[in-house]
Amino acid sequence: MKKTLLRTIAPLLIGLGVCGWLFFKDFSPESWSALRFDGRAWLLLGVALLFAAGRDFGLAWRFHTLGAGDLSWKRAFRVDLMCAFTSAVTPSVVGGSALAIFYLNREGIGLGRATSLTLTTLFLDELFFVIFCPVIVAILPSSELFAAAEGAAGGSVGFLTGVKAVFWVVYAGICIWTAILYMAILGRPEGTARVLERASRLRLIRRWGEALRTTAGNMLSTSEWVKGRPAGWWGQIFGATVVSWFSRYFVVNALFAALVPAASGLLVFGRQFVVWVVLMVSPTPGGSGVSEWLFTNYYGDLIGSLSTALVIAMLWRILSYYIYLFAGACLLPGYFKKK
Repeated sequence: MKKTLLRTIAPLLIGLGVCGWLFFKDFSPESWSALRFDGRAWLLLGVALLFAAGRDFGLAWRFHTLGAGDLSWKRAFRVDLMCAFTSAVTPSVVGGSALAIFYLNREGIGLGRATSLTLTTLFLDELFFVIFCPVIVAILPSSELFAAAEGAAGGSVGFLTGVKAVFWVVYAGICIWTAILYMAILGRPEGTARVLERASRLRLIRRWGEALRTTAGNMLSTSEWVKGRPAGWWGQIFGATVVSWFSRYFVVNALFAALVPAASGLLVFGRQFVVWVVLMVSPTPGGSGVSEWLFTNYYGDLIGSLSTALVIAMLWRILSYYIYLFAGACLLPGYFKKK
């Protein structure tokens, strides 16, 4: 429990430390006084909170549907919050799916089925980015999406070029991983399993051989589990995935509508795809520190002030990150005591 407490506090301190540094470096009292927290702004901040809840509704809906009656709405929400807490206290490359199998199993789902369910949700999340990232890139000019002008987003050309390069490299990795998951779950599961088993015997990766063989077995089980599912079933769980991710992005749109109403809503929405893809390779727990810094610099051109951008970044992180640290810390003691 002490280690869990430290893992909870550490990302909080990292995020607050980076925000403090950014405030010290860029804060302007004039920019703060320019923010208008009137009735309209408070109403839209409430809308942002509703979108934050929409993210959890989408994921709980997906867990509930995949559970096929064995996972009540209450249990589905609990699994969702625990996965979000795991994402908040582990590096972004690990994510909440690392312990999703464990949480599902503790909620009464058999271990094999929990594994299949988790791999299916992982495939759906990756598929969301594979489908929608090209749509956003096609709709928005690259010069606007990546703020290519000198200092446009409060950062140098090097920073902006780096963001663009990381986005495309990570997106390529997502496409490759999604293709592997598709072949393993829906396309050629037996062939994919054989490839993984043969790879496990290679000298260079022999130390991960057992993990590869386990993964091959899990993918075969998942393939059997989803085989013959109707199109409506896939449409429902992918729809829940879209609701969850879009709600997550609309949090930022609501914050901009409240505090920077002149900003383009479509551009604010589109840049969220870039932000979340880049954060997938963040080495810090839940992207703490990196998220605040990236958001402040990347959205600075739409706001006109880095200090105002930092205020919005903090509100965004409270609704999309810190709230899950608090919820998970509250659920954790009772959850493990009962289970």
